[in-house]
Amino acid sequence: MALNKKMDFEERDIFIADVAKALSHPARVKILKILHECNSCFCGQIVDMLPLSQATVSQHLKELKRAGLIKGEIEGPKTCYCINTELYEKSKNELTKFFSSTCNC
Repeated sequence: MALNKKMDFEERDIFIADVAKALSHPARVKILKILHECNSCFCGQIVDMLPLSQATVSQHLKELKRAGLIKGEIEGPKTCYCINTELYEKSKNELTKFFSSTCNC
């Protein structure tokens, strides 16, 4: 979707769609679970826990970081990743509100 078309939508809806896009691959969901359990991990440690190549894991980390769900800090030659708790909580709250407001269950 072109950036100028995104302006026609509410900021909250754009945010929810961006988070949903970041969560749209099972490897990214697993990475978030790993980071939640470990509190923080180096890329190599995450690679060791997934059946994916280092390059593929790096691409998934890049997408999660782009969406703001995780943060990465360079420590020497390695990058240490952790959950961005502020944005993670906002995501959780916005998704809960969204599903609550659209469900007549």
